[in-house]
Amino acid sequence: MNIRPNSLSLALALSLTAASGWVQAQGLHLVTAPSLTTGAAPAATSQADFIVAVVNSEPITNTQVRREVQRVLQQIAQQRQAQPDVRVLGAEVLDNLINLKAQLHHAKDTGVRVEDSAVDMAMQTVAQQNQIDVPELLRRVQRDGMSEADFKTQLRDQITLQRLREREVESRVQVSELDIDQYLQEQNSNQSLSAIQLNLAQVLVSVPESANPEQLEALHKRAQRAWERARHGEDFAALVREFSDAADQVNAGQLGLREASRYPALFVDATQALKVGDVAELVRSPAGFHVLKVVEKIHAGLPTAVVTQSHARHILLVPNARISETEARQKLAEFKKQLVGGHADFATLAREFSQDGSAASGGDLGWASPGMFVPEFEAVMNRLAPGEVSDPLVSRFGVHLIQLQERRQASLSQAQQRESVLGLLREKKIEDSYRTWAQDLRARAYVELREPPL
Repeated sequence: MNIRPNSLSLALALSLTAASGWVQAQGLHLVTAPSLTTGAAPAATSQADFIVAVVNSEPITNTQVRREVQRVLQQIAQQRQAQPDVRVLGAEVLDNLINLKAQLHHAKDTGVRVEDSAVDMAMQTVAQQNQIDVPELLRRVQRDGMSEADFKTQLRDQITLQRLREREVESRVQVSELDIDQYLQEQNSNQSLSAIQLNLAQVLVSVPESANPEQLEALHKRAQRAWERARHGEDFAALVREFSDAADQVNAGQLGLREASRYPALFVDATQALKVGDVAELVRSPAGFHVLKVVEKIHAGLPTAVVTQSHARHILLVPNARISETEARQKLAEFKKQLVGGHADFATLAREFSQDGSAASGGDLGWASPGMFVPEFEAVMNRLAPGEVSDPLVSRFGVHLIQLQERRQASLSQAQQRESVLGLLREKKIEDSYRTWAQDLRARAYVELREPPL
């Protein structure tokens, strides 16, 4: 059992909202849909339905457009943004529905099929992400005016579109090493100071304006000693306490993350070619001698070189014919009580009960960077403090109990940074390819526009 995400993450497929307007990967938003009286839209909502467009013999009705407009207005209201003109929004919604109909028709013609079991799993995933069970999910769907059959159709369409996109677009996208090299070169050469954020730490050895040559030499030697020890990896905070004359010595001498343009030009020039953790050559300014260490460096358009890693362990119970999901939750809740009360050891429980490959090592998952675990697992783990044990949580793999052991800031290796760039470029290529593919599919579809919507 592996809690790391696979390439066909159903949670990602369901991150698109269902057309009912409130089922979202981030939670349930049970907000009453606004009326369509905004802007130039007619106030009546009980008007007779009619066909507004036909796509490859498939009709799109005014009710479908209005329902999707309501969903969009709902989201806009939740985000407290200005309400758009409803007729303009209606035209955009219709255009999107035409694209979706064309894609669904193509999926059907080319043999994309979604099994009932996949739809059932999708419902379970949506329910789990919102910490409710499937019966409660369906109850809320029906309360908001959508039948269970329509809801399942919406889920089936979402999965169909995701599978079609994976087959027609994502599987054909390739990113070469040359693409990565070229991207890195362009980003590094095109960076302005305002696009780079720096956090530098400094040891300042002050030089008075009235210093004579002997005093200047002594102060230079003092700064040189601090610089040599910093270059050999000594704790920089200790060097700050020992050597620095800066008025503010808190936070290990760090000057704070800010745009590079807000640092003195001397500091930027000295650290421009350095990586995180490097110490610059000794810098002389009117204030004195500066020992500078790069704590953070963030380039717009480039992956961060430092990430927060988590070291966690877990116990996994997989519901089956012998133990239901509810029983698994109850069992793990009892484990948590024992752990919090100091009556049990996490590693011992994991070795005895966990149904995961990590059981032999006491459930230890090792150090993990962001994105290594499935979202539902990682979201809970990220909320834990070191030493804290979660409540039982459900993922697509079963029911987990997580304990966070520690966190750390870790610098990514060059290979890991290139891997991040690869992912970034791949996503961009996928979006560009998808847009071209969707436009071509739309151009080849038969589209007949009839009555304007709304």
